[in-house]
Amino acid sequence: MAPTDPLTLSIVVPAFNEERRLAATLTTLCDYLGRQPWDWEVRVVDDGSSDDTARIAESFSSTRPGVVVQREPHRGKGGAVKAGLAAAPGEYRFICDADLSMPVDEIGRFLPPLATGFDVAIGSREGRTARRVGEPAYRHLAGRLFNFMVQRLALPGIEDSQCGFKMFTAAAVSAIFPRVTVDGWAFDVEVLTVAREQRLRVIEVPIEWHYRADSQLSILRDSAGMIQELLRIKWRVLRGVYRRTAGA
Repeated sequence: MAPTDPLTLSIVVPAFNEERRLAATLTTLCDYLGRQPWDWEVRVVDDGSSDDTARIAESFSSTRPGVVVQREPHRGKGGAVKAGLAAAPGEYRFICDADLSMPVDEIGRFLPPLATGFDVAIGSREGRTARRVGEPAYRHLAGRLFNFMVQRLALPGIEDSQCGFKMFTAAAVSAIFPRVTVDGWAFDVEVLTVAREQRLRVIEVPIEWHYRADSQLSILRDSAGMIQELLRIKWRVLRGVYRRTAGA
């Protein structure tokens, strides 16, 4: 890409039964991106929704040329993200939760010139300049306990592996995602573990984050499965699986 060429950005929005909030999210994203000097697309990856998520996204795509709808069978957030990032054409590829719990103008903090020298830039709700807005104390405590286990088992030094906003270069997508096997809530941990095992440069970007009461994550329902997935990821690290040639 020549120095004068515009930056190309794909925003991947994994969506499963998001009919209530998807329209507002797409409106906010498109209005923001329309004011930027980038070539961009918003790629909604419908994860086999049983509601009107796909129809709402397709309605947007009919009037907003930058919106693309990618229908996938239901596999979980990880499967939707992996499919969307693989299909996206952008030089930079950003995962964005459908609830858009981060102010949209913070997307620029994940891109040059504000962020440089990275392969993966991950949003962080921890750190001196990060802000959590409206989060109940019990949710924060549960998140910190999970992060404690993540740091001990897989990702020492990463303060917030689970934030739903992450930027990848196109080269990082090619290096990481053919090796990713987890589709569930520990997907983020495996992605960052693979990045480290592949010796990629991972940076954390402190953000402002707003708690959404209708999050699809249930601490009681999902915690046991997340711990099991963490242990499987650790076992793969010990066996050197993530350093092998993709598909080996």
